[in-house]
Amino acid sequence: MSSHKKIRTFDKADRLKQKENLKVLVENSNVGKMRSAGRVVKYGAAGFTRNIWLSIAATLVMTVTLIILMITIGASLILSSTAESLRQKIDIAVYFKPGTSLETLENMSEMVKTDPNVRSIEVADSAMGYMQYLQENQDNLELMDVLQDPEMSQIVLDTMNAVMSIKVYDPDNIEQLKHIIDTTQIIQDNIDPEEKPTYDTNRSEIATISSWANIAKNGGLILGAVFLIISILMIFNTIRMAIFSRREEIYMMRLVGADNTFIRGPFLVEAQICGVISGLLSSTIAYAIYRFLIPKLANYGTDVSSVEMLMGTHNLVLVYLVMIAIGMMIGAISARLAMQKYLK
Repeated sequence: MSSHKKIRTFDKADRLKQKENLKVLVENSNVGKMRSAGRVVKYGAAGFTRNIWLSIAATLVMTVTLIILMITIGASLILSSTAESLRQKIDIAVYFKPGTSLETLENMSEMVKTDPNVRSIEVADSAMGYMQYLQENQDNLELMDVLQDPEMSQIVLDTMNAVMSIKVYDPDNIEQLKHIIDTTQIIQDNIDPEEKPTYDTNRSEIATISSWANIAKNGGLILGAVFLIISILMIFNTIRMAIFSRREEIYMMRLVGADNTFIRGPFLVEAQICGVISGLLSSTIAYAIYRFLIPKLANYGTDVSSVEMLMGTHNLVLVYLVMIAIGMMIGAISARLAMQKYLK
């Protein structure tokens, strides 16, 4: 019975010892992996500086690629938001005969509001239009002096149209609005036959801006794709030259049993260093360009709110991280292509 207890005690001690040994092995393995990863990063950084001119060229080409990408995104956002801003500001003016009463204008506006595309309507009779005319021309002292004469003032008032200003949700979908205006009898009785409704105001400007937005997007994507291919080829060539210059070193590493991860790792690190530097440089340069151009574009009435939101301080860290991630991805793809072809 005592012998059986001794065997159980021995087995328990043996299991504890085995657990301790396994724990030590795992810790040693983790330390070994960390040391191996540290060596891979070290050799990769050394490889980057060893082929410094090729590395600089590859980094610069990738930086240009990322700058083009950011400029394309910014230009598309600015032009698209400017076109949309103009679309939102469009109002269709319907001119009525001078002297049309405010009550009649309001009745007609209720009929026009039956169109679900109508967002809002403002009406102004001749007196209201005349007051607005005076306000808009208050700096014209000559005109103000003429209108001091009650007779001249009455003449201008008698020729002042009543106006209905209509804002719509979709300026490209106004067929129902046209139908209401053309077929409603009270509107046709009071509308000024000499002043046509401004259905097409600013349409050509919006179409031009929209076409420029498409050109900027498509042209930027094509140019970015060209530089992307060039940057991949540059990094591909850099890694190929690195593999060629270190072929004897790689051969010796294989002889002593180095695994593929340890051999390939430095080349991947070298390519991703290019990506990190390119991401930092492109983000910094693009930010400087936007800070310089945004106030100038805003002065010309361009809608830059979307770009200001993108490049604002609260999003800037995210922009840097995204650009670095894209750069690292380009570097990784290029390095893997080169290693797959040349690192046998």
